[in-house]
Amino acid sequence: MDQPERADRKVGTVRSPYATGYPVEWEADVVLRDGSTAHVRPIRPEDADALQRFQMAQSERSTYLRFFAALQRIPERLLTQLVTVDHVRRAALVAVRPGTDDDGTSREDIVGVTRYDVTDDQPGRRTAEVAFNIADALQGQGLGSVLLEHIAAAARERGVHRFIAEVLPQNRAMLGVFREAGYAVEQHLDDGVVTVSVDLDPTDRSREVMADREHRTEARSMQGLLSARRVLLVGPAGTGQSADDTTIDELLVDRVREAHAADPGDTELLVLGDDVTWADLAPDSSTGPDSSTGPDSSTGPTGVDLAVVAAPPDEVIDTVRRLRGTGAHGVVVLSAGWAEAGPAGMARRRELLRTAHGEGMRVVGPASYGLLTNVPGARLRASLALTAPRPGRVGLFSQSAPTAVTAAETVKRRGLGLSTLVSAGHRADVSGNDVMQYWQDDPHTDVVCLYLETLGNPRKFSRIARRLALVKPVVVVVAGRHGSVVPPGHTVRATRAPRRMLDEVLRQSGVIRAENTHQLMDVAQVLAHQPLPAGGRVGILASSPSLAALVADAVAAAGLTVVGPPESLSAGAPDDEIAAAVDALYAPDACDAVVLVSVPVVLPRTEAMARAVAEAAARTGRTTVVSALGLHGMPDELAASHDGREVRLPAFSTPEDAVWALGEVVRYARWRTQDHGAPVRPALREGVSDGVARTQARTLVESLLGRHPDGTVLDQEAATELLACYGLTLWGSRLVRTPQEAVAAAQELGWPVALKIASPALRHRADLGGVRLDIADAEDLTEDAERMLAAASALLPAPDPVLEVQAMAPTGVACVVRSVEDELFGPVVSFGLAGDAVDLLDDVTHGVPPLTDVDVARMVRGVRAAPRLFGYQGAPAADVAALEDVLARVSVMAEDLPELASVELYPVAVAERGASVLHATIRLRPAERRTDALRRALPG
Repeated sequence: MDQPERADRKVGTVRSPYATGYPVEWEADVVLRDGSTAHVRPIRPEDADALQRFQMAQSERSTYLRFFAALQRIPERLLTQLVTVDHVRRAALVAVRPGTDDDGTSREDIVGVTRYDVTDDQPGRRTAEVAFNIADALQGQGLGSVLLEHIAAAARERGVHRFIAEVLPQNRAMLGVFREAGYAVEQHLDDGVVTVSVDLDPTDRSREVMADREHRTEARSMQGLLSARRVLLVGPAGTGQSADDTTIDELLVDRVREAHAADPGDTELLVLGDDVTWADLAPDSSTGPDSSTGPDSSTGPTGVDLAVVAAPPDEVIDTVRRLRGTGAHGVVVLSAGWAEAGPAGMARRRELLRTAHGEGMRVVGPASYGLLTNVPGARLRASLALTAPRPGRVGLFSQSAPTAVTAAETVKRRGLGLSTLVSAGHRADVSGNDVMQYWQDDPHTDVVCLYLETLGNPRKFSRIARRLALVKPVVVVVAGRHGSVVPPGHTVRATRAPRRMLDEVLRQSGVIRAENTHQLMDVAQVLAHQPLPAGGRVGILASSPSLAALVADAVAAAGLTVVGPPESLSAGAPDDEIAAAVDALYAPDACDAVVLVSVPVVLPRTEAMARAVAEAAARTGRTTVVSALGLHGMPDELAASHDGREVRLPAFSTPEDAVWALGEVVRYARWRTQDHGAPVRPALREGVSDGVARTQARTLVESLLGRHPDGTVLDQEAATELLACYGLTLWGSRLVRTPQEAVAAAQELGWPVALKIASPALRHRADLGGVRLDIADAEDLTEDAERMLAAASALLPAPDPVLEVQAMAPTGVACVVRSVEDELFGPVVSFGLAGDAVDLLDDVTHGVPPLTDVDVARMVRGVRAAPRLFGYQGAPAADVAALEDVLARVSVMAEDLPELASVELYPVAVAERGASVLHATIRLRPAERRTDALRRALPG
């Protein structure tokens, strides 16, 4: 897959008008189509030899497609120009993997390269020519698509809005990369060359393409780990000394060996030093740029699929290097002592990831409990668990080893059964996001359970979880009620987002949030063994009237509906009464779900009622939960068969637990069937395309930050221009200091007018004399201005108060729309009704863009004061559609411009027709790369 830069083209030295250093933030580890990894980084002058080796290793066809000529070696002058860039008008990225010289010295080999050169430098329409060249051995592995994502993201950061490329018609692979990327693409054939033009503005299609590719590659990467059959165990050998003298790494190695001896599954465990040596694993020859160091590349006598390591950090890193060429897909690090050890430990962790990803491997851990699967014929045993849970349909992910132990033991006690257990430890690399990508298509997993101590990339989590939850239920526990716990060894960006923000992220994702392991398993056992209910109508059968009343109250509290009077049958009820009651509950359309509660007081509990309910549930397929004395989990007593299919009813310790779990499942079932809307994409600026409008906004922001590199608060003129790029009109106003200036401003703006104290502390305080509305003439305005200046002088320390005159907008409901760029969550948009509801009661809803029209509508209707927008107590209904349009545009602007540190539109007056933005406060600051940028990258 190659794209040309003609060999005879003159490439001159270009002076960059920008001062910039090496953009280390462009470096990234990436996953390829086969699940292996590579490192992408900006090119350096010292890459000249590696680039020449790469060129000389390419086939004659690849060379011709790249340079339009048979060019075996790059001329020295051209080679110097290719590796000399300014990272602004000329930039290049290389994909590299470790290699070895003939004398055994380690080196970096280039396996792919892409570059752009600016050809049109006009502000707002900067265009660059782009070129690619991919190693023959890696063509077809998706590296070209990855490099396009990364060079496009780099170009957008440098103000480039369009790529052009010249491609030979027979270079179908490269044409396909451009065509399938999802960007707006134009192409035409001229003089035997296809000229391709690519608009770099992200589109819904380009985002979808990236998400699809990300899903496939990350799922394949996890497949390589979880399908491992030959596992290498690396660590210290036991000394036979007393337990007091045994190191923790020795204990970890001994536990893995003991666990494998007790239950090997389908895994062959090779212990380094006992069963195999490094010489047995060494490949026959060094790898180079023509070879893939990814999966299935072992050339040695003995290959392995996975390594499990317990050793000090430096030895773990050395082990990863030694695994080159063995075919290992990844390494599970059981030992700790990395990021929790301070800056030096953090540096070692980064080195571990860089080394592993460079060798084409993923890292699970450090401080992992290990990996375990129950796939028939491919049961992986690479963990510290002495006994594996029974096979089942639940996939379980946890981070630290103790939470994995707790969750696994709870699963075993309940008889629930697992398909997969993954413990990511400190999740330096593999995280819950990777495992969710894998479980989406895993035929052995029906329910996904996650215990998350930290959420390192909530934007990506929300995107992946939402996609997964549409096909499989996802149940999540986040440590700490607000997800703010950061255990030692975990690295998480700081956040200033409201504590409710995590709840909103989970809600947008469609996941079920549990508060603890107990609730996690309660919900999982319903989802794993019962069908999703068709609705929220619940029938109740209890062993006493008092229990029936208590359960009915719990059902109503869970947001469900009790159908008919609850049935009550004593423990000694005859079989015919039980049958009649059960048949009535399970009659067609009688209800959507059934709750059985059996707690006898004197007589012993019999199996008759439980058996009758289990058989009816199996026969009808109706969702059923049980709370019966002495039963918990998935007991055999609540199993029944129908048409050769076994059905088990989940049993709970208390009726409240059963009803809570049922309520969460009903809510999820409703979410699955709801319309989730489409991403909001309002037409931005009237008279120009959305791409031009975004370019105008980007140019304005870059210009302002160029003059104020540390950030700035926009004046009214700049705020008006920026908002106009997104179709938002800021109501005009004038700042004045005297009554005479106020009158002149009113005559310019038009009567009637509003008068406000310009200070943020008093701008909205009508109760303190900070606002006067509907002033119709100069006399009234003069009097009001004098009184307001006197009030401002008394209330404010400033000696020379400033007033604001503004033309009266249509009367309506005052609202507040805000956006804040958070380091962890990215843009966070909020909405509330102006006044005490926001200021005192925190009656605010939040959303994380990109939002759908359904998300926007929910935000507007989600505040407790929302009835004021819909004709409360006889008032006219506000134009909610216009308000939603404002909120949608702010969300799009916040998504597009990470430099927007904060935006506040306060107030937005929503009248019967239209919504008027009366004031805006916009603060810019240099942007940091978001956790979920528009390029695929692994943690690094």
